[in-house]
Amino acid sequence: MTSGPRAADQKLNDEVLWDTFDPDEYIKRNYLEIQSVDREILTRVRDHFRDHFGKDGGRVGSGIDVGAGPNLYPALAMLPWCDRITLLERSESNLRYLRSQLSGYDANWDQFWEVLKSGDDDEGQAYAELGTDPRVRFKEAVQEPVAGSLFDLCSGAERWDLGTMFFVAESITTSLDEFRRGVGCFMSALNPGAPFAAAFMEHSEGYRVGSQEFPARDIDRAEVTSALKDYAEGVSIHRMANPKQLVREGYTGMILACGRRKH
Repeated sequence: MTSGPRAADQKLNDEVLWDTFDPDEYIKRNYLEIQSVDREILTRVRDHFRDHFGKDGGRVGSGIDVGAGPNLYPALAMLPWCDRITLLERSESNLRYLRSQLSGYDANWDQFWEVLKSGDDDEGQAYAELGTDPRVRFKEAVQEPVAGSLFDLCSGAERWDLGTMFFVAESITTSLDEFRRGVGCFMSALNPGAPFAAAFMEHSEGYRVGSQEFPARDIDRAEVTSALKDYAEGVSIHRMANPKQLVREGYTGMILACGRRKH
């Protein structure tokens, strides 16, 4: 388990100028071409949702992607499994990007959809049934993005039947307490039995988007396991740490946790 930074070095979520986040720069660096690690994450998330809904009866009413940012692939992964999808995002610049994608998202996201609908046997069947271009379904299901913080979920009354949170709780603060609280807020926003997928940067030292620096909390697999234990069941945790797959310096790999909200 990782140790905390010195108090003088700590940067809390509310101290960050999130509206300066540059979605175009972030996409250029991370999502113009699909990375091998994103292929692996998408494949595991696809199979987790397929296994859950294959056993439990099809689809649910609502899904949420928490801290969506300029990343559409968590929403794409939920597309066959719920009637409506909420994108929660704090940064106004990222909200503008998300709004621009609702009527027809950019072509770079097609390669992520190809991973979801591919596979042996029936692995991608639910995705393939939506066609080669699921933009119509995306427009129907994905609602106007909601402005708000991850921490708002702890005090909100609404609950969702399916959830994703990718590279958020550890990438908005240097505080271990805020990281743990963020994971708890995400899990608390899910209905009992709701499947979820959450991804984390391992041992992140912070990151740059364009000219802006953003904080991160140094966490590992043990910390992810600890943060989830009071909320989740049936959890599988996968660590992806191939040095050739790192998209930037300042972290050691990615951690993906898939499971269900406890009943």
